[in-house]
Amino acid sequence: MDATVARAAQSRSVTVEHYENFPVASVLCPPALRPAVQAIYHFARTADDLADEGDAPAAARQAALAADRADLAALATDRPPSARGPQVFGPLAATIARHRLPLAPLHDLLDAFEEDTRHAGYADRAALLRYCERSANPVGRLLLHLHGLADPALQRQSDAICSALQLINFWQDLSVDLPRGRVYVPAADFARHGLTAAAAQAAPESAAARALVRDLVGWARSMMQAGAPLALALPGRVGWEMRGVVQGGLRVLAKIDAMNHAAFARRPRLRATDAPGLLWACLRMGWQPAAAVPA
Repeated sequence: MDATVARAAQSRSVTVEHYENFPVASVLCPPALRPAVQAIYHFARTADDLADEGDAPAAARQAALAADRADLAALATDRPPSARGPQVFGPLAATIARHRLPLAPLHDLLDAFEEDTRHAGYADRAALLRYCERSANPVGRLLLHLHGLADPALQRQSDAICSALQLINFWQDLSVDLPRGRVYVPAADFARHGLTAAAAQAAPESAAARALVRDLVGWARSMMQAGAPLALALPGRVGWEMRGVVQGGLRVLAKIDAMNHAAFARRPRLRATDAPGLLWACLRMGWQPAAAVPA
């Protein structure tokens, strides 16, 4: 292992320690599936951190992600992975074997994380959604697989929810990402409102900046609503967990609405005081016909 990959691998061990303090599989997840959900989470979370966190140069990040890809390929042929990430690839190997987990979605995640190391922005919404197809949608499809759900209609709804969550995360973090040079707002959307990334950062509470955020929030909300029927189609605990996912995303968008769309200036947050409202929203969710997923 060369020095750049070794440095990134050392960073990985710290990251895994950090994220194990968080409840990555909720109490609503069937106990038999929690180890698998945790294994997928740690693979995705630590690979994402290799791409985004710390101060390693892009070449080191890309080398570390390439090593992840090699370890994933080893699991596909029943070969042991390298010794660089046993906390991640040991549980992942067990999950792949026990649940016949497809590897293509895991490779898609690595594709997206590699793209993050070369981040150059997105021309339009279609380009951003192609990124979401690899950075977010694979997780939903893997979770459907764990629950034995292969219906194409459910997969499309899952994709809509996952892409919406990715967009919501972007719009929630506009005030954090833009100063770091992470521009997820499509260039076409900036242009439609007569803005550039620099202009939005310079005047984050201008009428044009607020109008842009309002437009982006509406896009994400429409997409989430298109996927929301999935929560009512899934049985038992997983259905209730999905209700929480949908309503949590919609609540973030409502908070952006409530701050008059000043998301370029400050970051909205969900707090403990939001829990009763979220619970009520989950309880009163009604079925609505699935809308076309907006582009």
